[in-house]
Amino acid sequence: MAKMWAGRTDGATDKLADDFNSSIRFDCKMYRQDITGSMAHAAMLGAQGIITAAEAETLIDGLQGILDDLDSGALAFDMECEDIHMFVEQVLTTRLGDVGKKLHTARSRNDQVALDLRMYLRDEIADITALIRDLLEALVEQAEAYKDAIMPGYTHLQRAQPVTFGHHLMAYAMMLLRDLDRLADCRRRMNQSPIGCCALAGTTYATDRRFEAARLGFDDICRNSLDGVSDRDFCAELMAALSILMMHLSRFSEEIILWSSWEFKFVELSDSFTTGSSIMPQKKNPDMAELVRGKTGRVYGDLLALLTTLKGLPLAYNKDMQEDKESVFDACETVRMCLGVFVGMIRTMTPNTANMKRAAQTGFINATDLADYMVKKGLPFRSAYKISGQIVAACIREGKVLEELSLEEYKSYSDLFEEDVFTAIDLANCVATRISEGGTSVASVEAQITYVKEMLA
Repeated sequence: MAKMWAGRTDGATDKLADDFNSSIRFDCKMYRQDITGSMAHAAMLGAQGIITAAEAETLIDGLQGILDDLDSGALAFDMECEDIHMFVEQVLTTRLGDVGKKLHTARSRNDQVALDLRMYLRDEIADITALIRDLLEALVEQAEAYKDAIMPGYTHLQRAQPVTFGHHLMAYAMMLLRDLDRLADCRRRMNQSPIGCCALAGTTYATDRRFEAARLGFDDICRNSLDGVSDRDFCAELMAALSILMMHLSRFSEEIILWSSWEFKFVELSDSFTTGSSIMPQKKNPDMAELVRGKTGRVYGDLLALLTTLKGLPLAYNKDMQEDKESVFDACETVRMCLGVFVGMIRTMTPNTANMKRAAQTGFINATDLADYMVKKGLPFRSAYKISGQIVAACIREGKVLEELSLEEYKSYSDLFEEDVFTAIDLANCVATRISEGGTSVASVEAQITYVKEMLA
C-alpha cells in the first residue's frame, strides 16, 4: 500500500517495519475524536477561505458518513493503515477524490494526534468521574445504615479506639472526593487545544485556532506550538491521579479482604462478588478485592512507563511519543473496570455488626476513655495514662475486660473512680462523646454524610 507520506522516500518500508511502526491497532479507539476534530478543522478551513465553503461542506458530510459507517459496523478498520489518521484520510479520499486530499491543509499528524488524545481522555475522565460518584453514593448508603455500628478502629493493625462502621466508610469517601477534585483539575489543564500547532512551528495559512478550539469544547489553545505537539503532561498527570485513586481502592480492598476473613468476619461479601476454590469447598474468596489490589501495580507501571518514555525527549515530536497511548488507555480501562466492580461489591456487602462490637469489647479500645475520665477528675494525663495501662495489664492477666471490673477494683488504683466510670467506658458512650468535628460520633458521621451529598450535588 502506498504511504500518504511517500515523497522524500518511496514509502516502501519493510513489512516488519510497518508492523513495528503501526499504531492503528490501539489508536483506532480514538476514531470518533479524530473524525470530530477533522470536521471542525474542515469548518475552520472553509470559514477562513483556505478552501471553499462548498469543499468544507463536502468534507464534513464525507467525514460524517465515515463516522456513521464505523458506528454501525458498515465500515471496518483497515489494519494495514499506519494509524487512525491515515485510515480516515484514506477512506475520505477514496470516497471524495481530490477534495478529500484538502483536509490535511494547515495541520500535521503531530497536532492532530495531540488533539485526538486530549479529546479522548476528556471523555475518559467523564466516565471515570461518573463511576467514582456511583461509588461515593454506595459508601454513603452503607454509612447511613451503619452510622452507629461500633467497631474497633486500628493503628498498626492493633485495636486502638472505638469508631463506627459508618465513620470508617466515610474516610474512604473523603479520599474519593479528593480523587474527583484531582481529575477535575487535571481536565482543566488538559482542556487546551493543540490543533493548529502543525508539525512544530505553526503554519503560513491564516488559520483561526480559536474557532476550532471553541467548536471542540476547549477552554483555550496551547500558546506555544513546540509545546503543543510535544506536551504529554496531561497524560502523566491523569495517570498520576489514577494511580492515587487506585491506591485508595487498594487500601480499601486490603481492609475488605481482612474484614471478610474468618479471623475478622466484620463483613460478608455477596456471592456475586466472590469465588470458590477448585479443591476446598468451604472457601469464599474475595477475588474482586484482591484483583483491584493487584491491578493497582499495573496502573503504577503504566505511569512509570510513560514518565520514563518522556524523560529524555528533545523538542518537539518524537516517535517515542506513540508509546503514550497504550499506557494511558490501559490505565483508564483498568480503573474503569475496578471502579465498576467495586461499586457492586460495596452495595451488596453485609456488615456483621455483632462481630464488630465483640471485637471492640475485647480489645481494651476504651482505655483512652478511662484515662480521659481521670483527667476530667483533675489527674494529669500522663499519670492517668499510667494507671489505665496498669489496669489493662491486670485485666489481661485475669482474662477480664474493663467493663467487668468492680468499682472496688477500680478504687484500688485511684480514689477518683466513682460509679460514673462505667458510663465513661461504655463503648456506645465512648463513640457518642467524641464530639470534635470530623470525629466518630453519630452526629459527626451524619455531618460528614451531608457534606459528601452536598459535594456530589
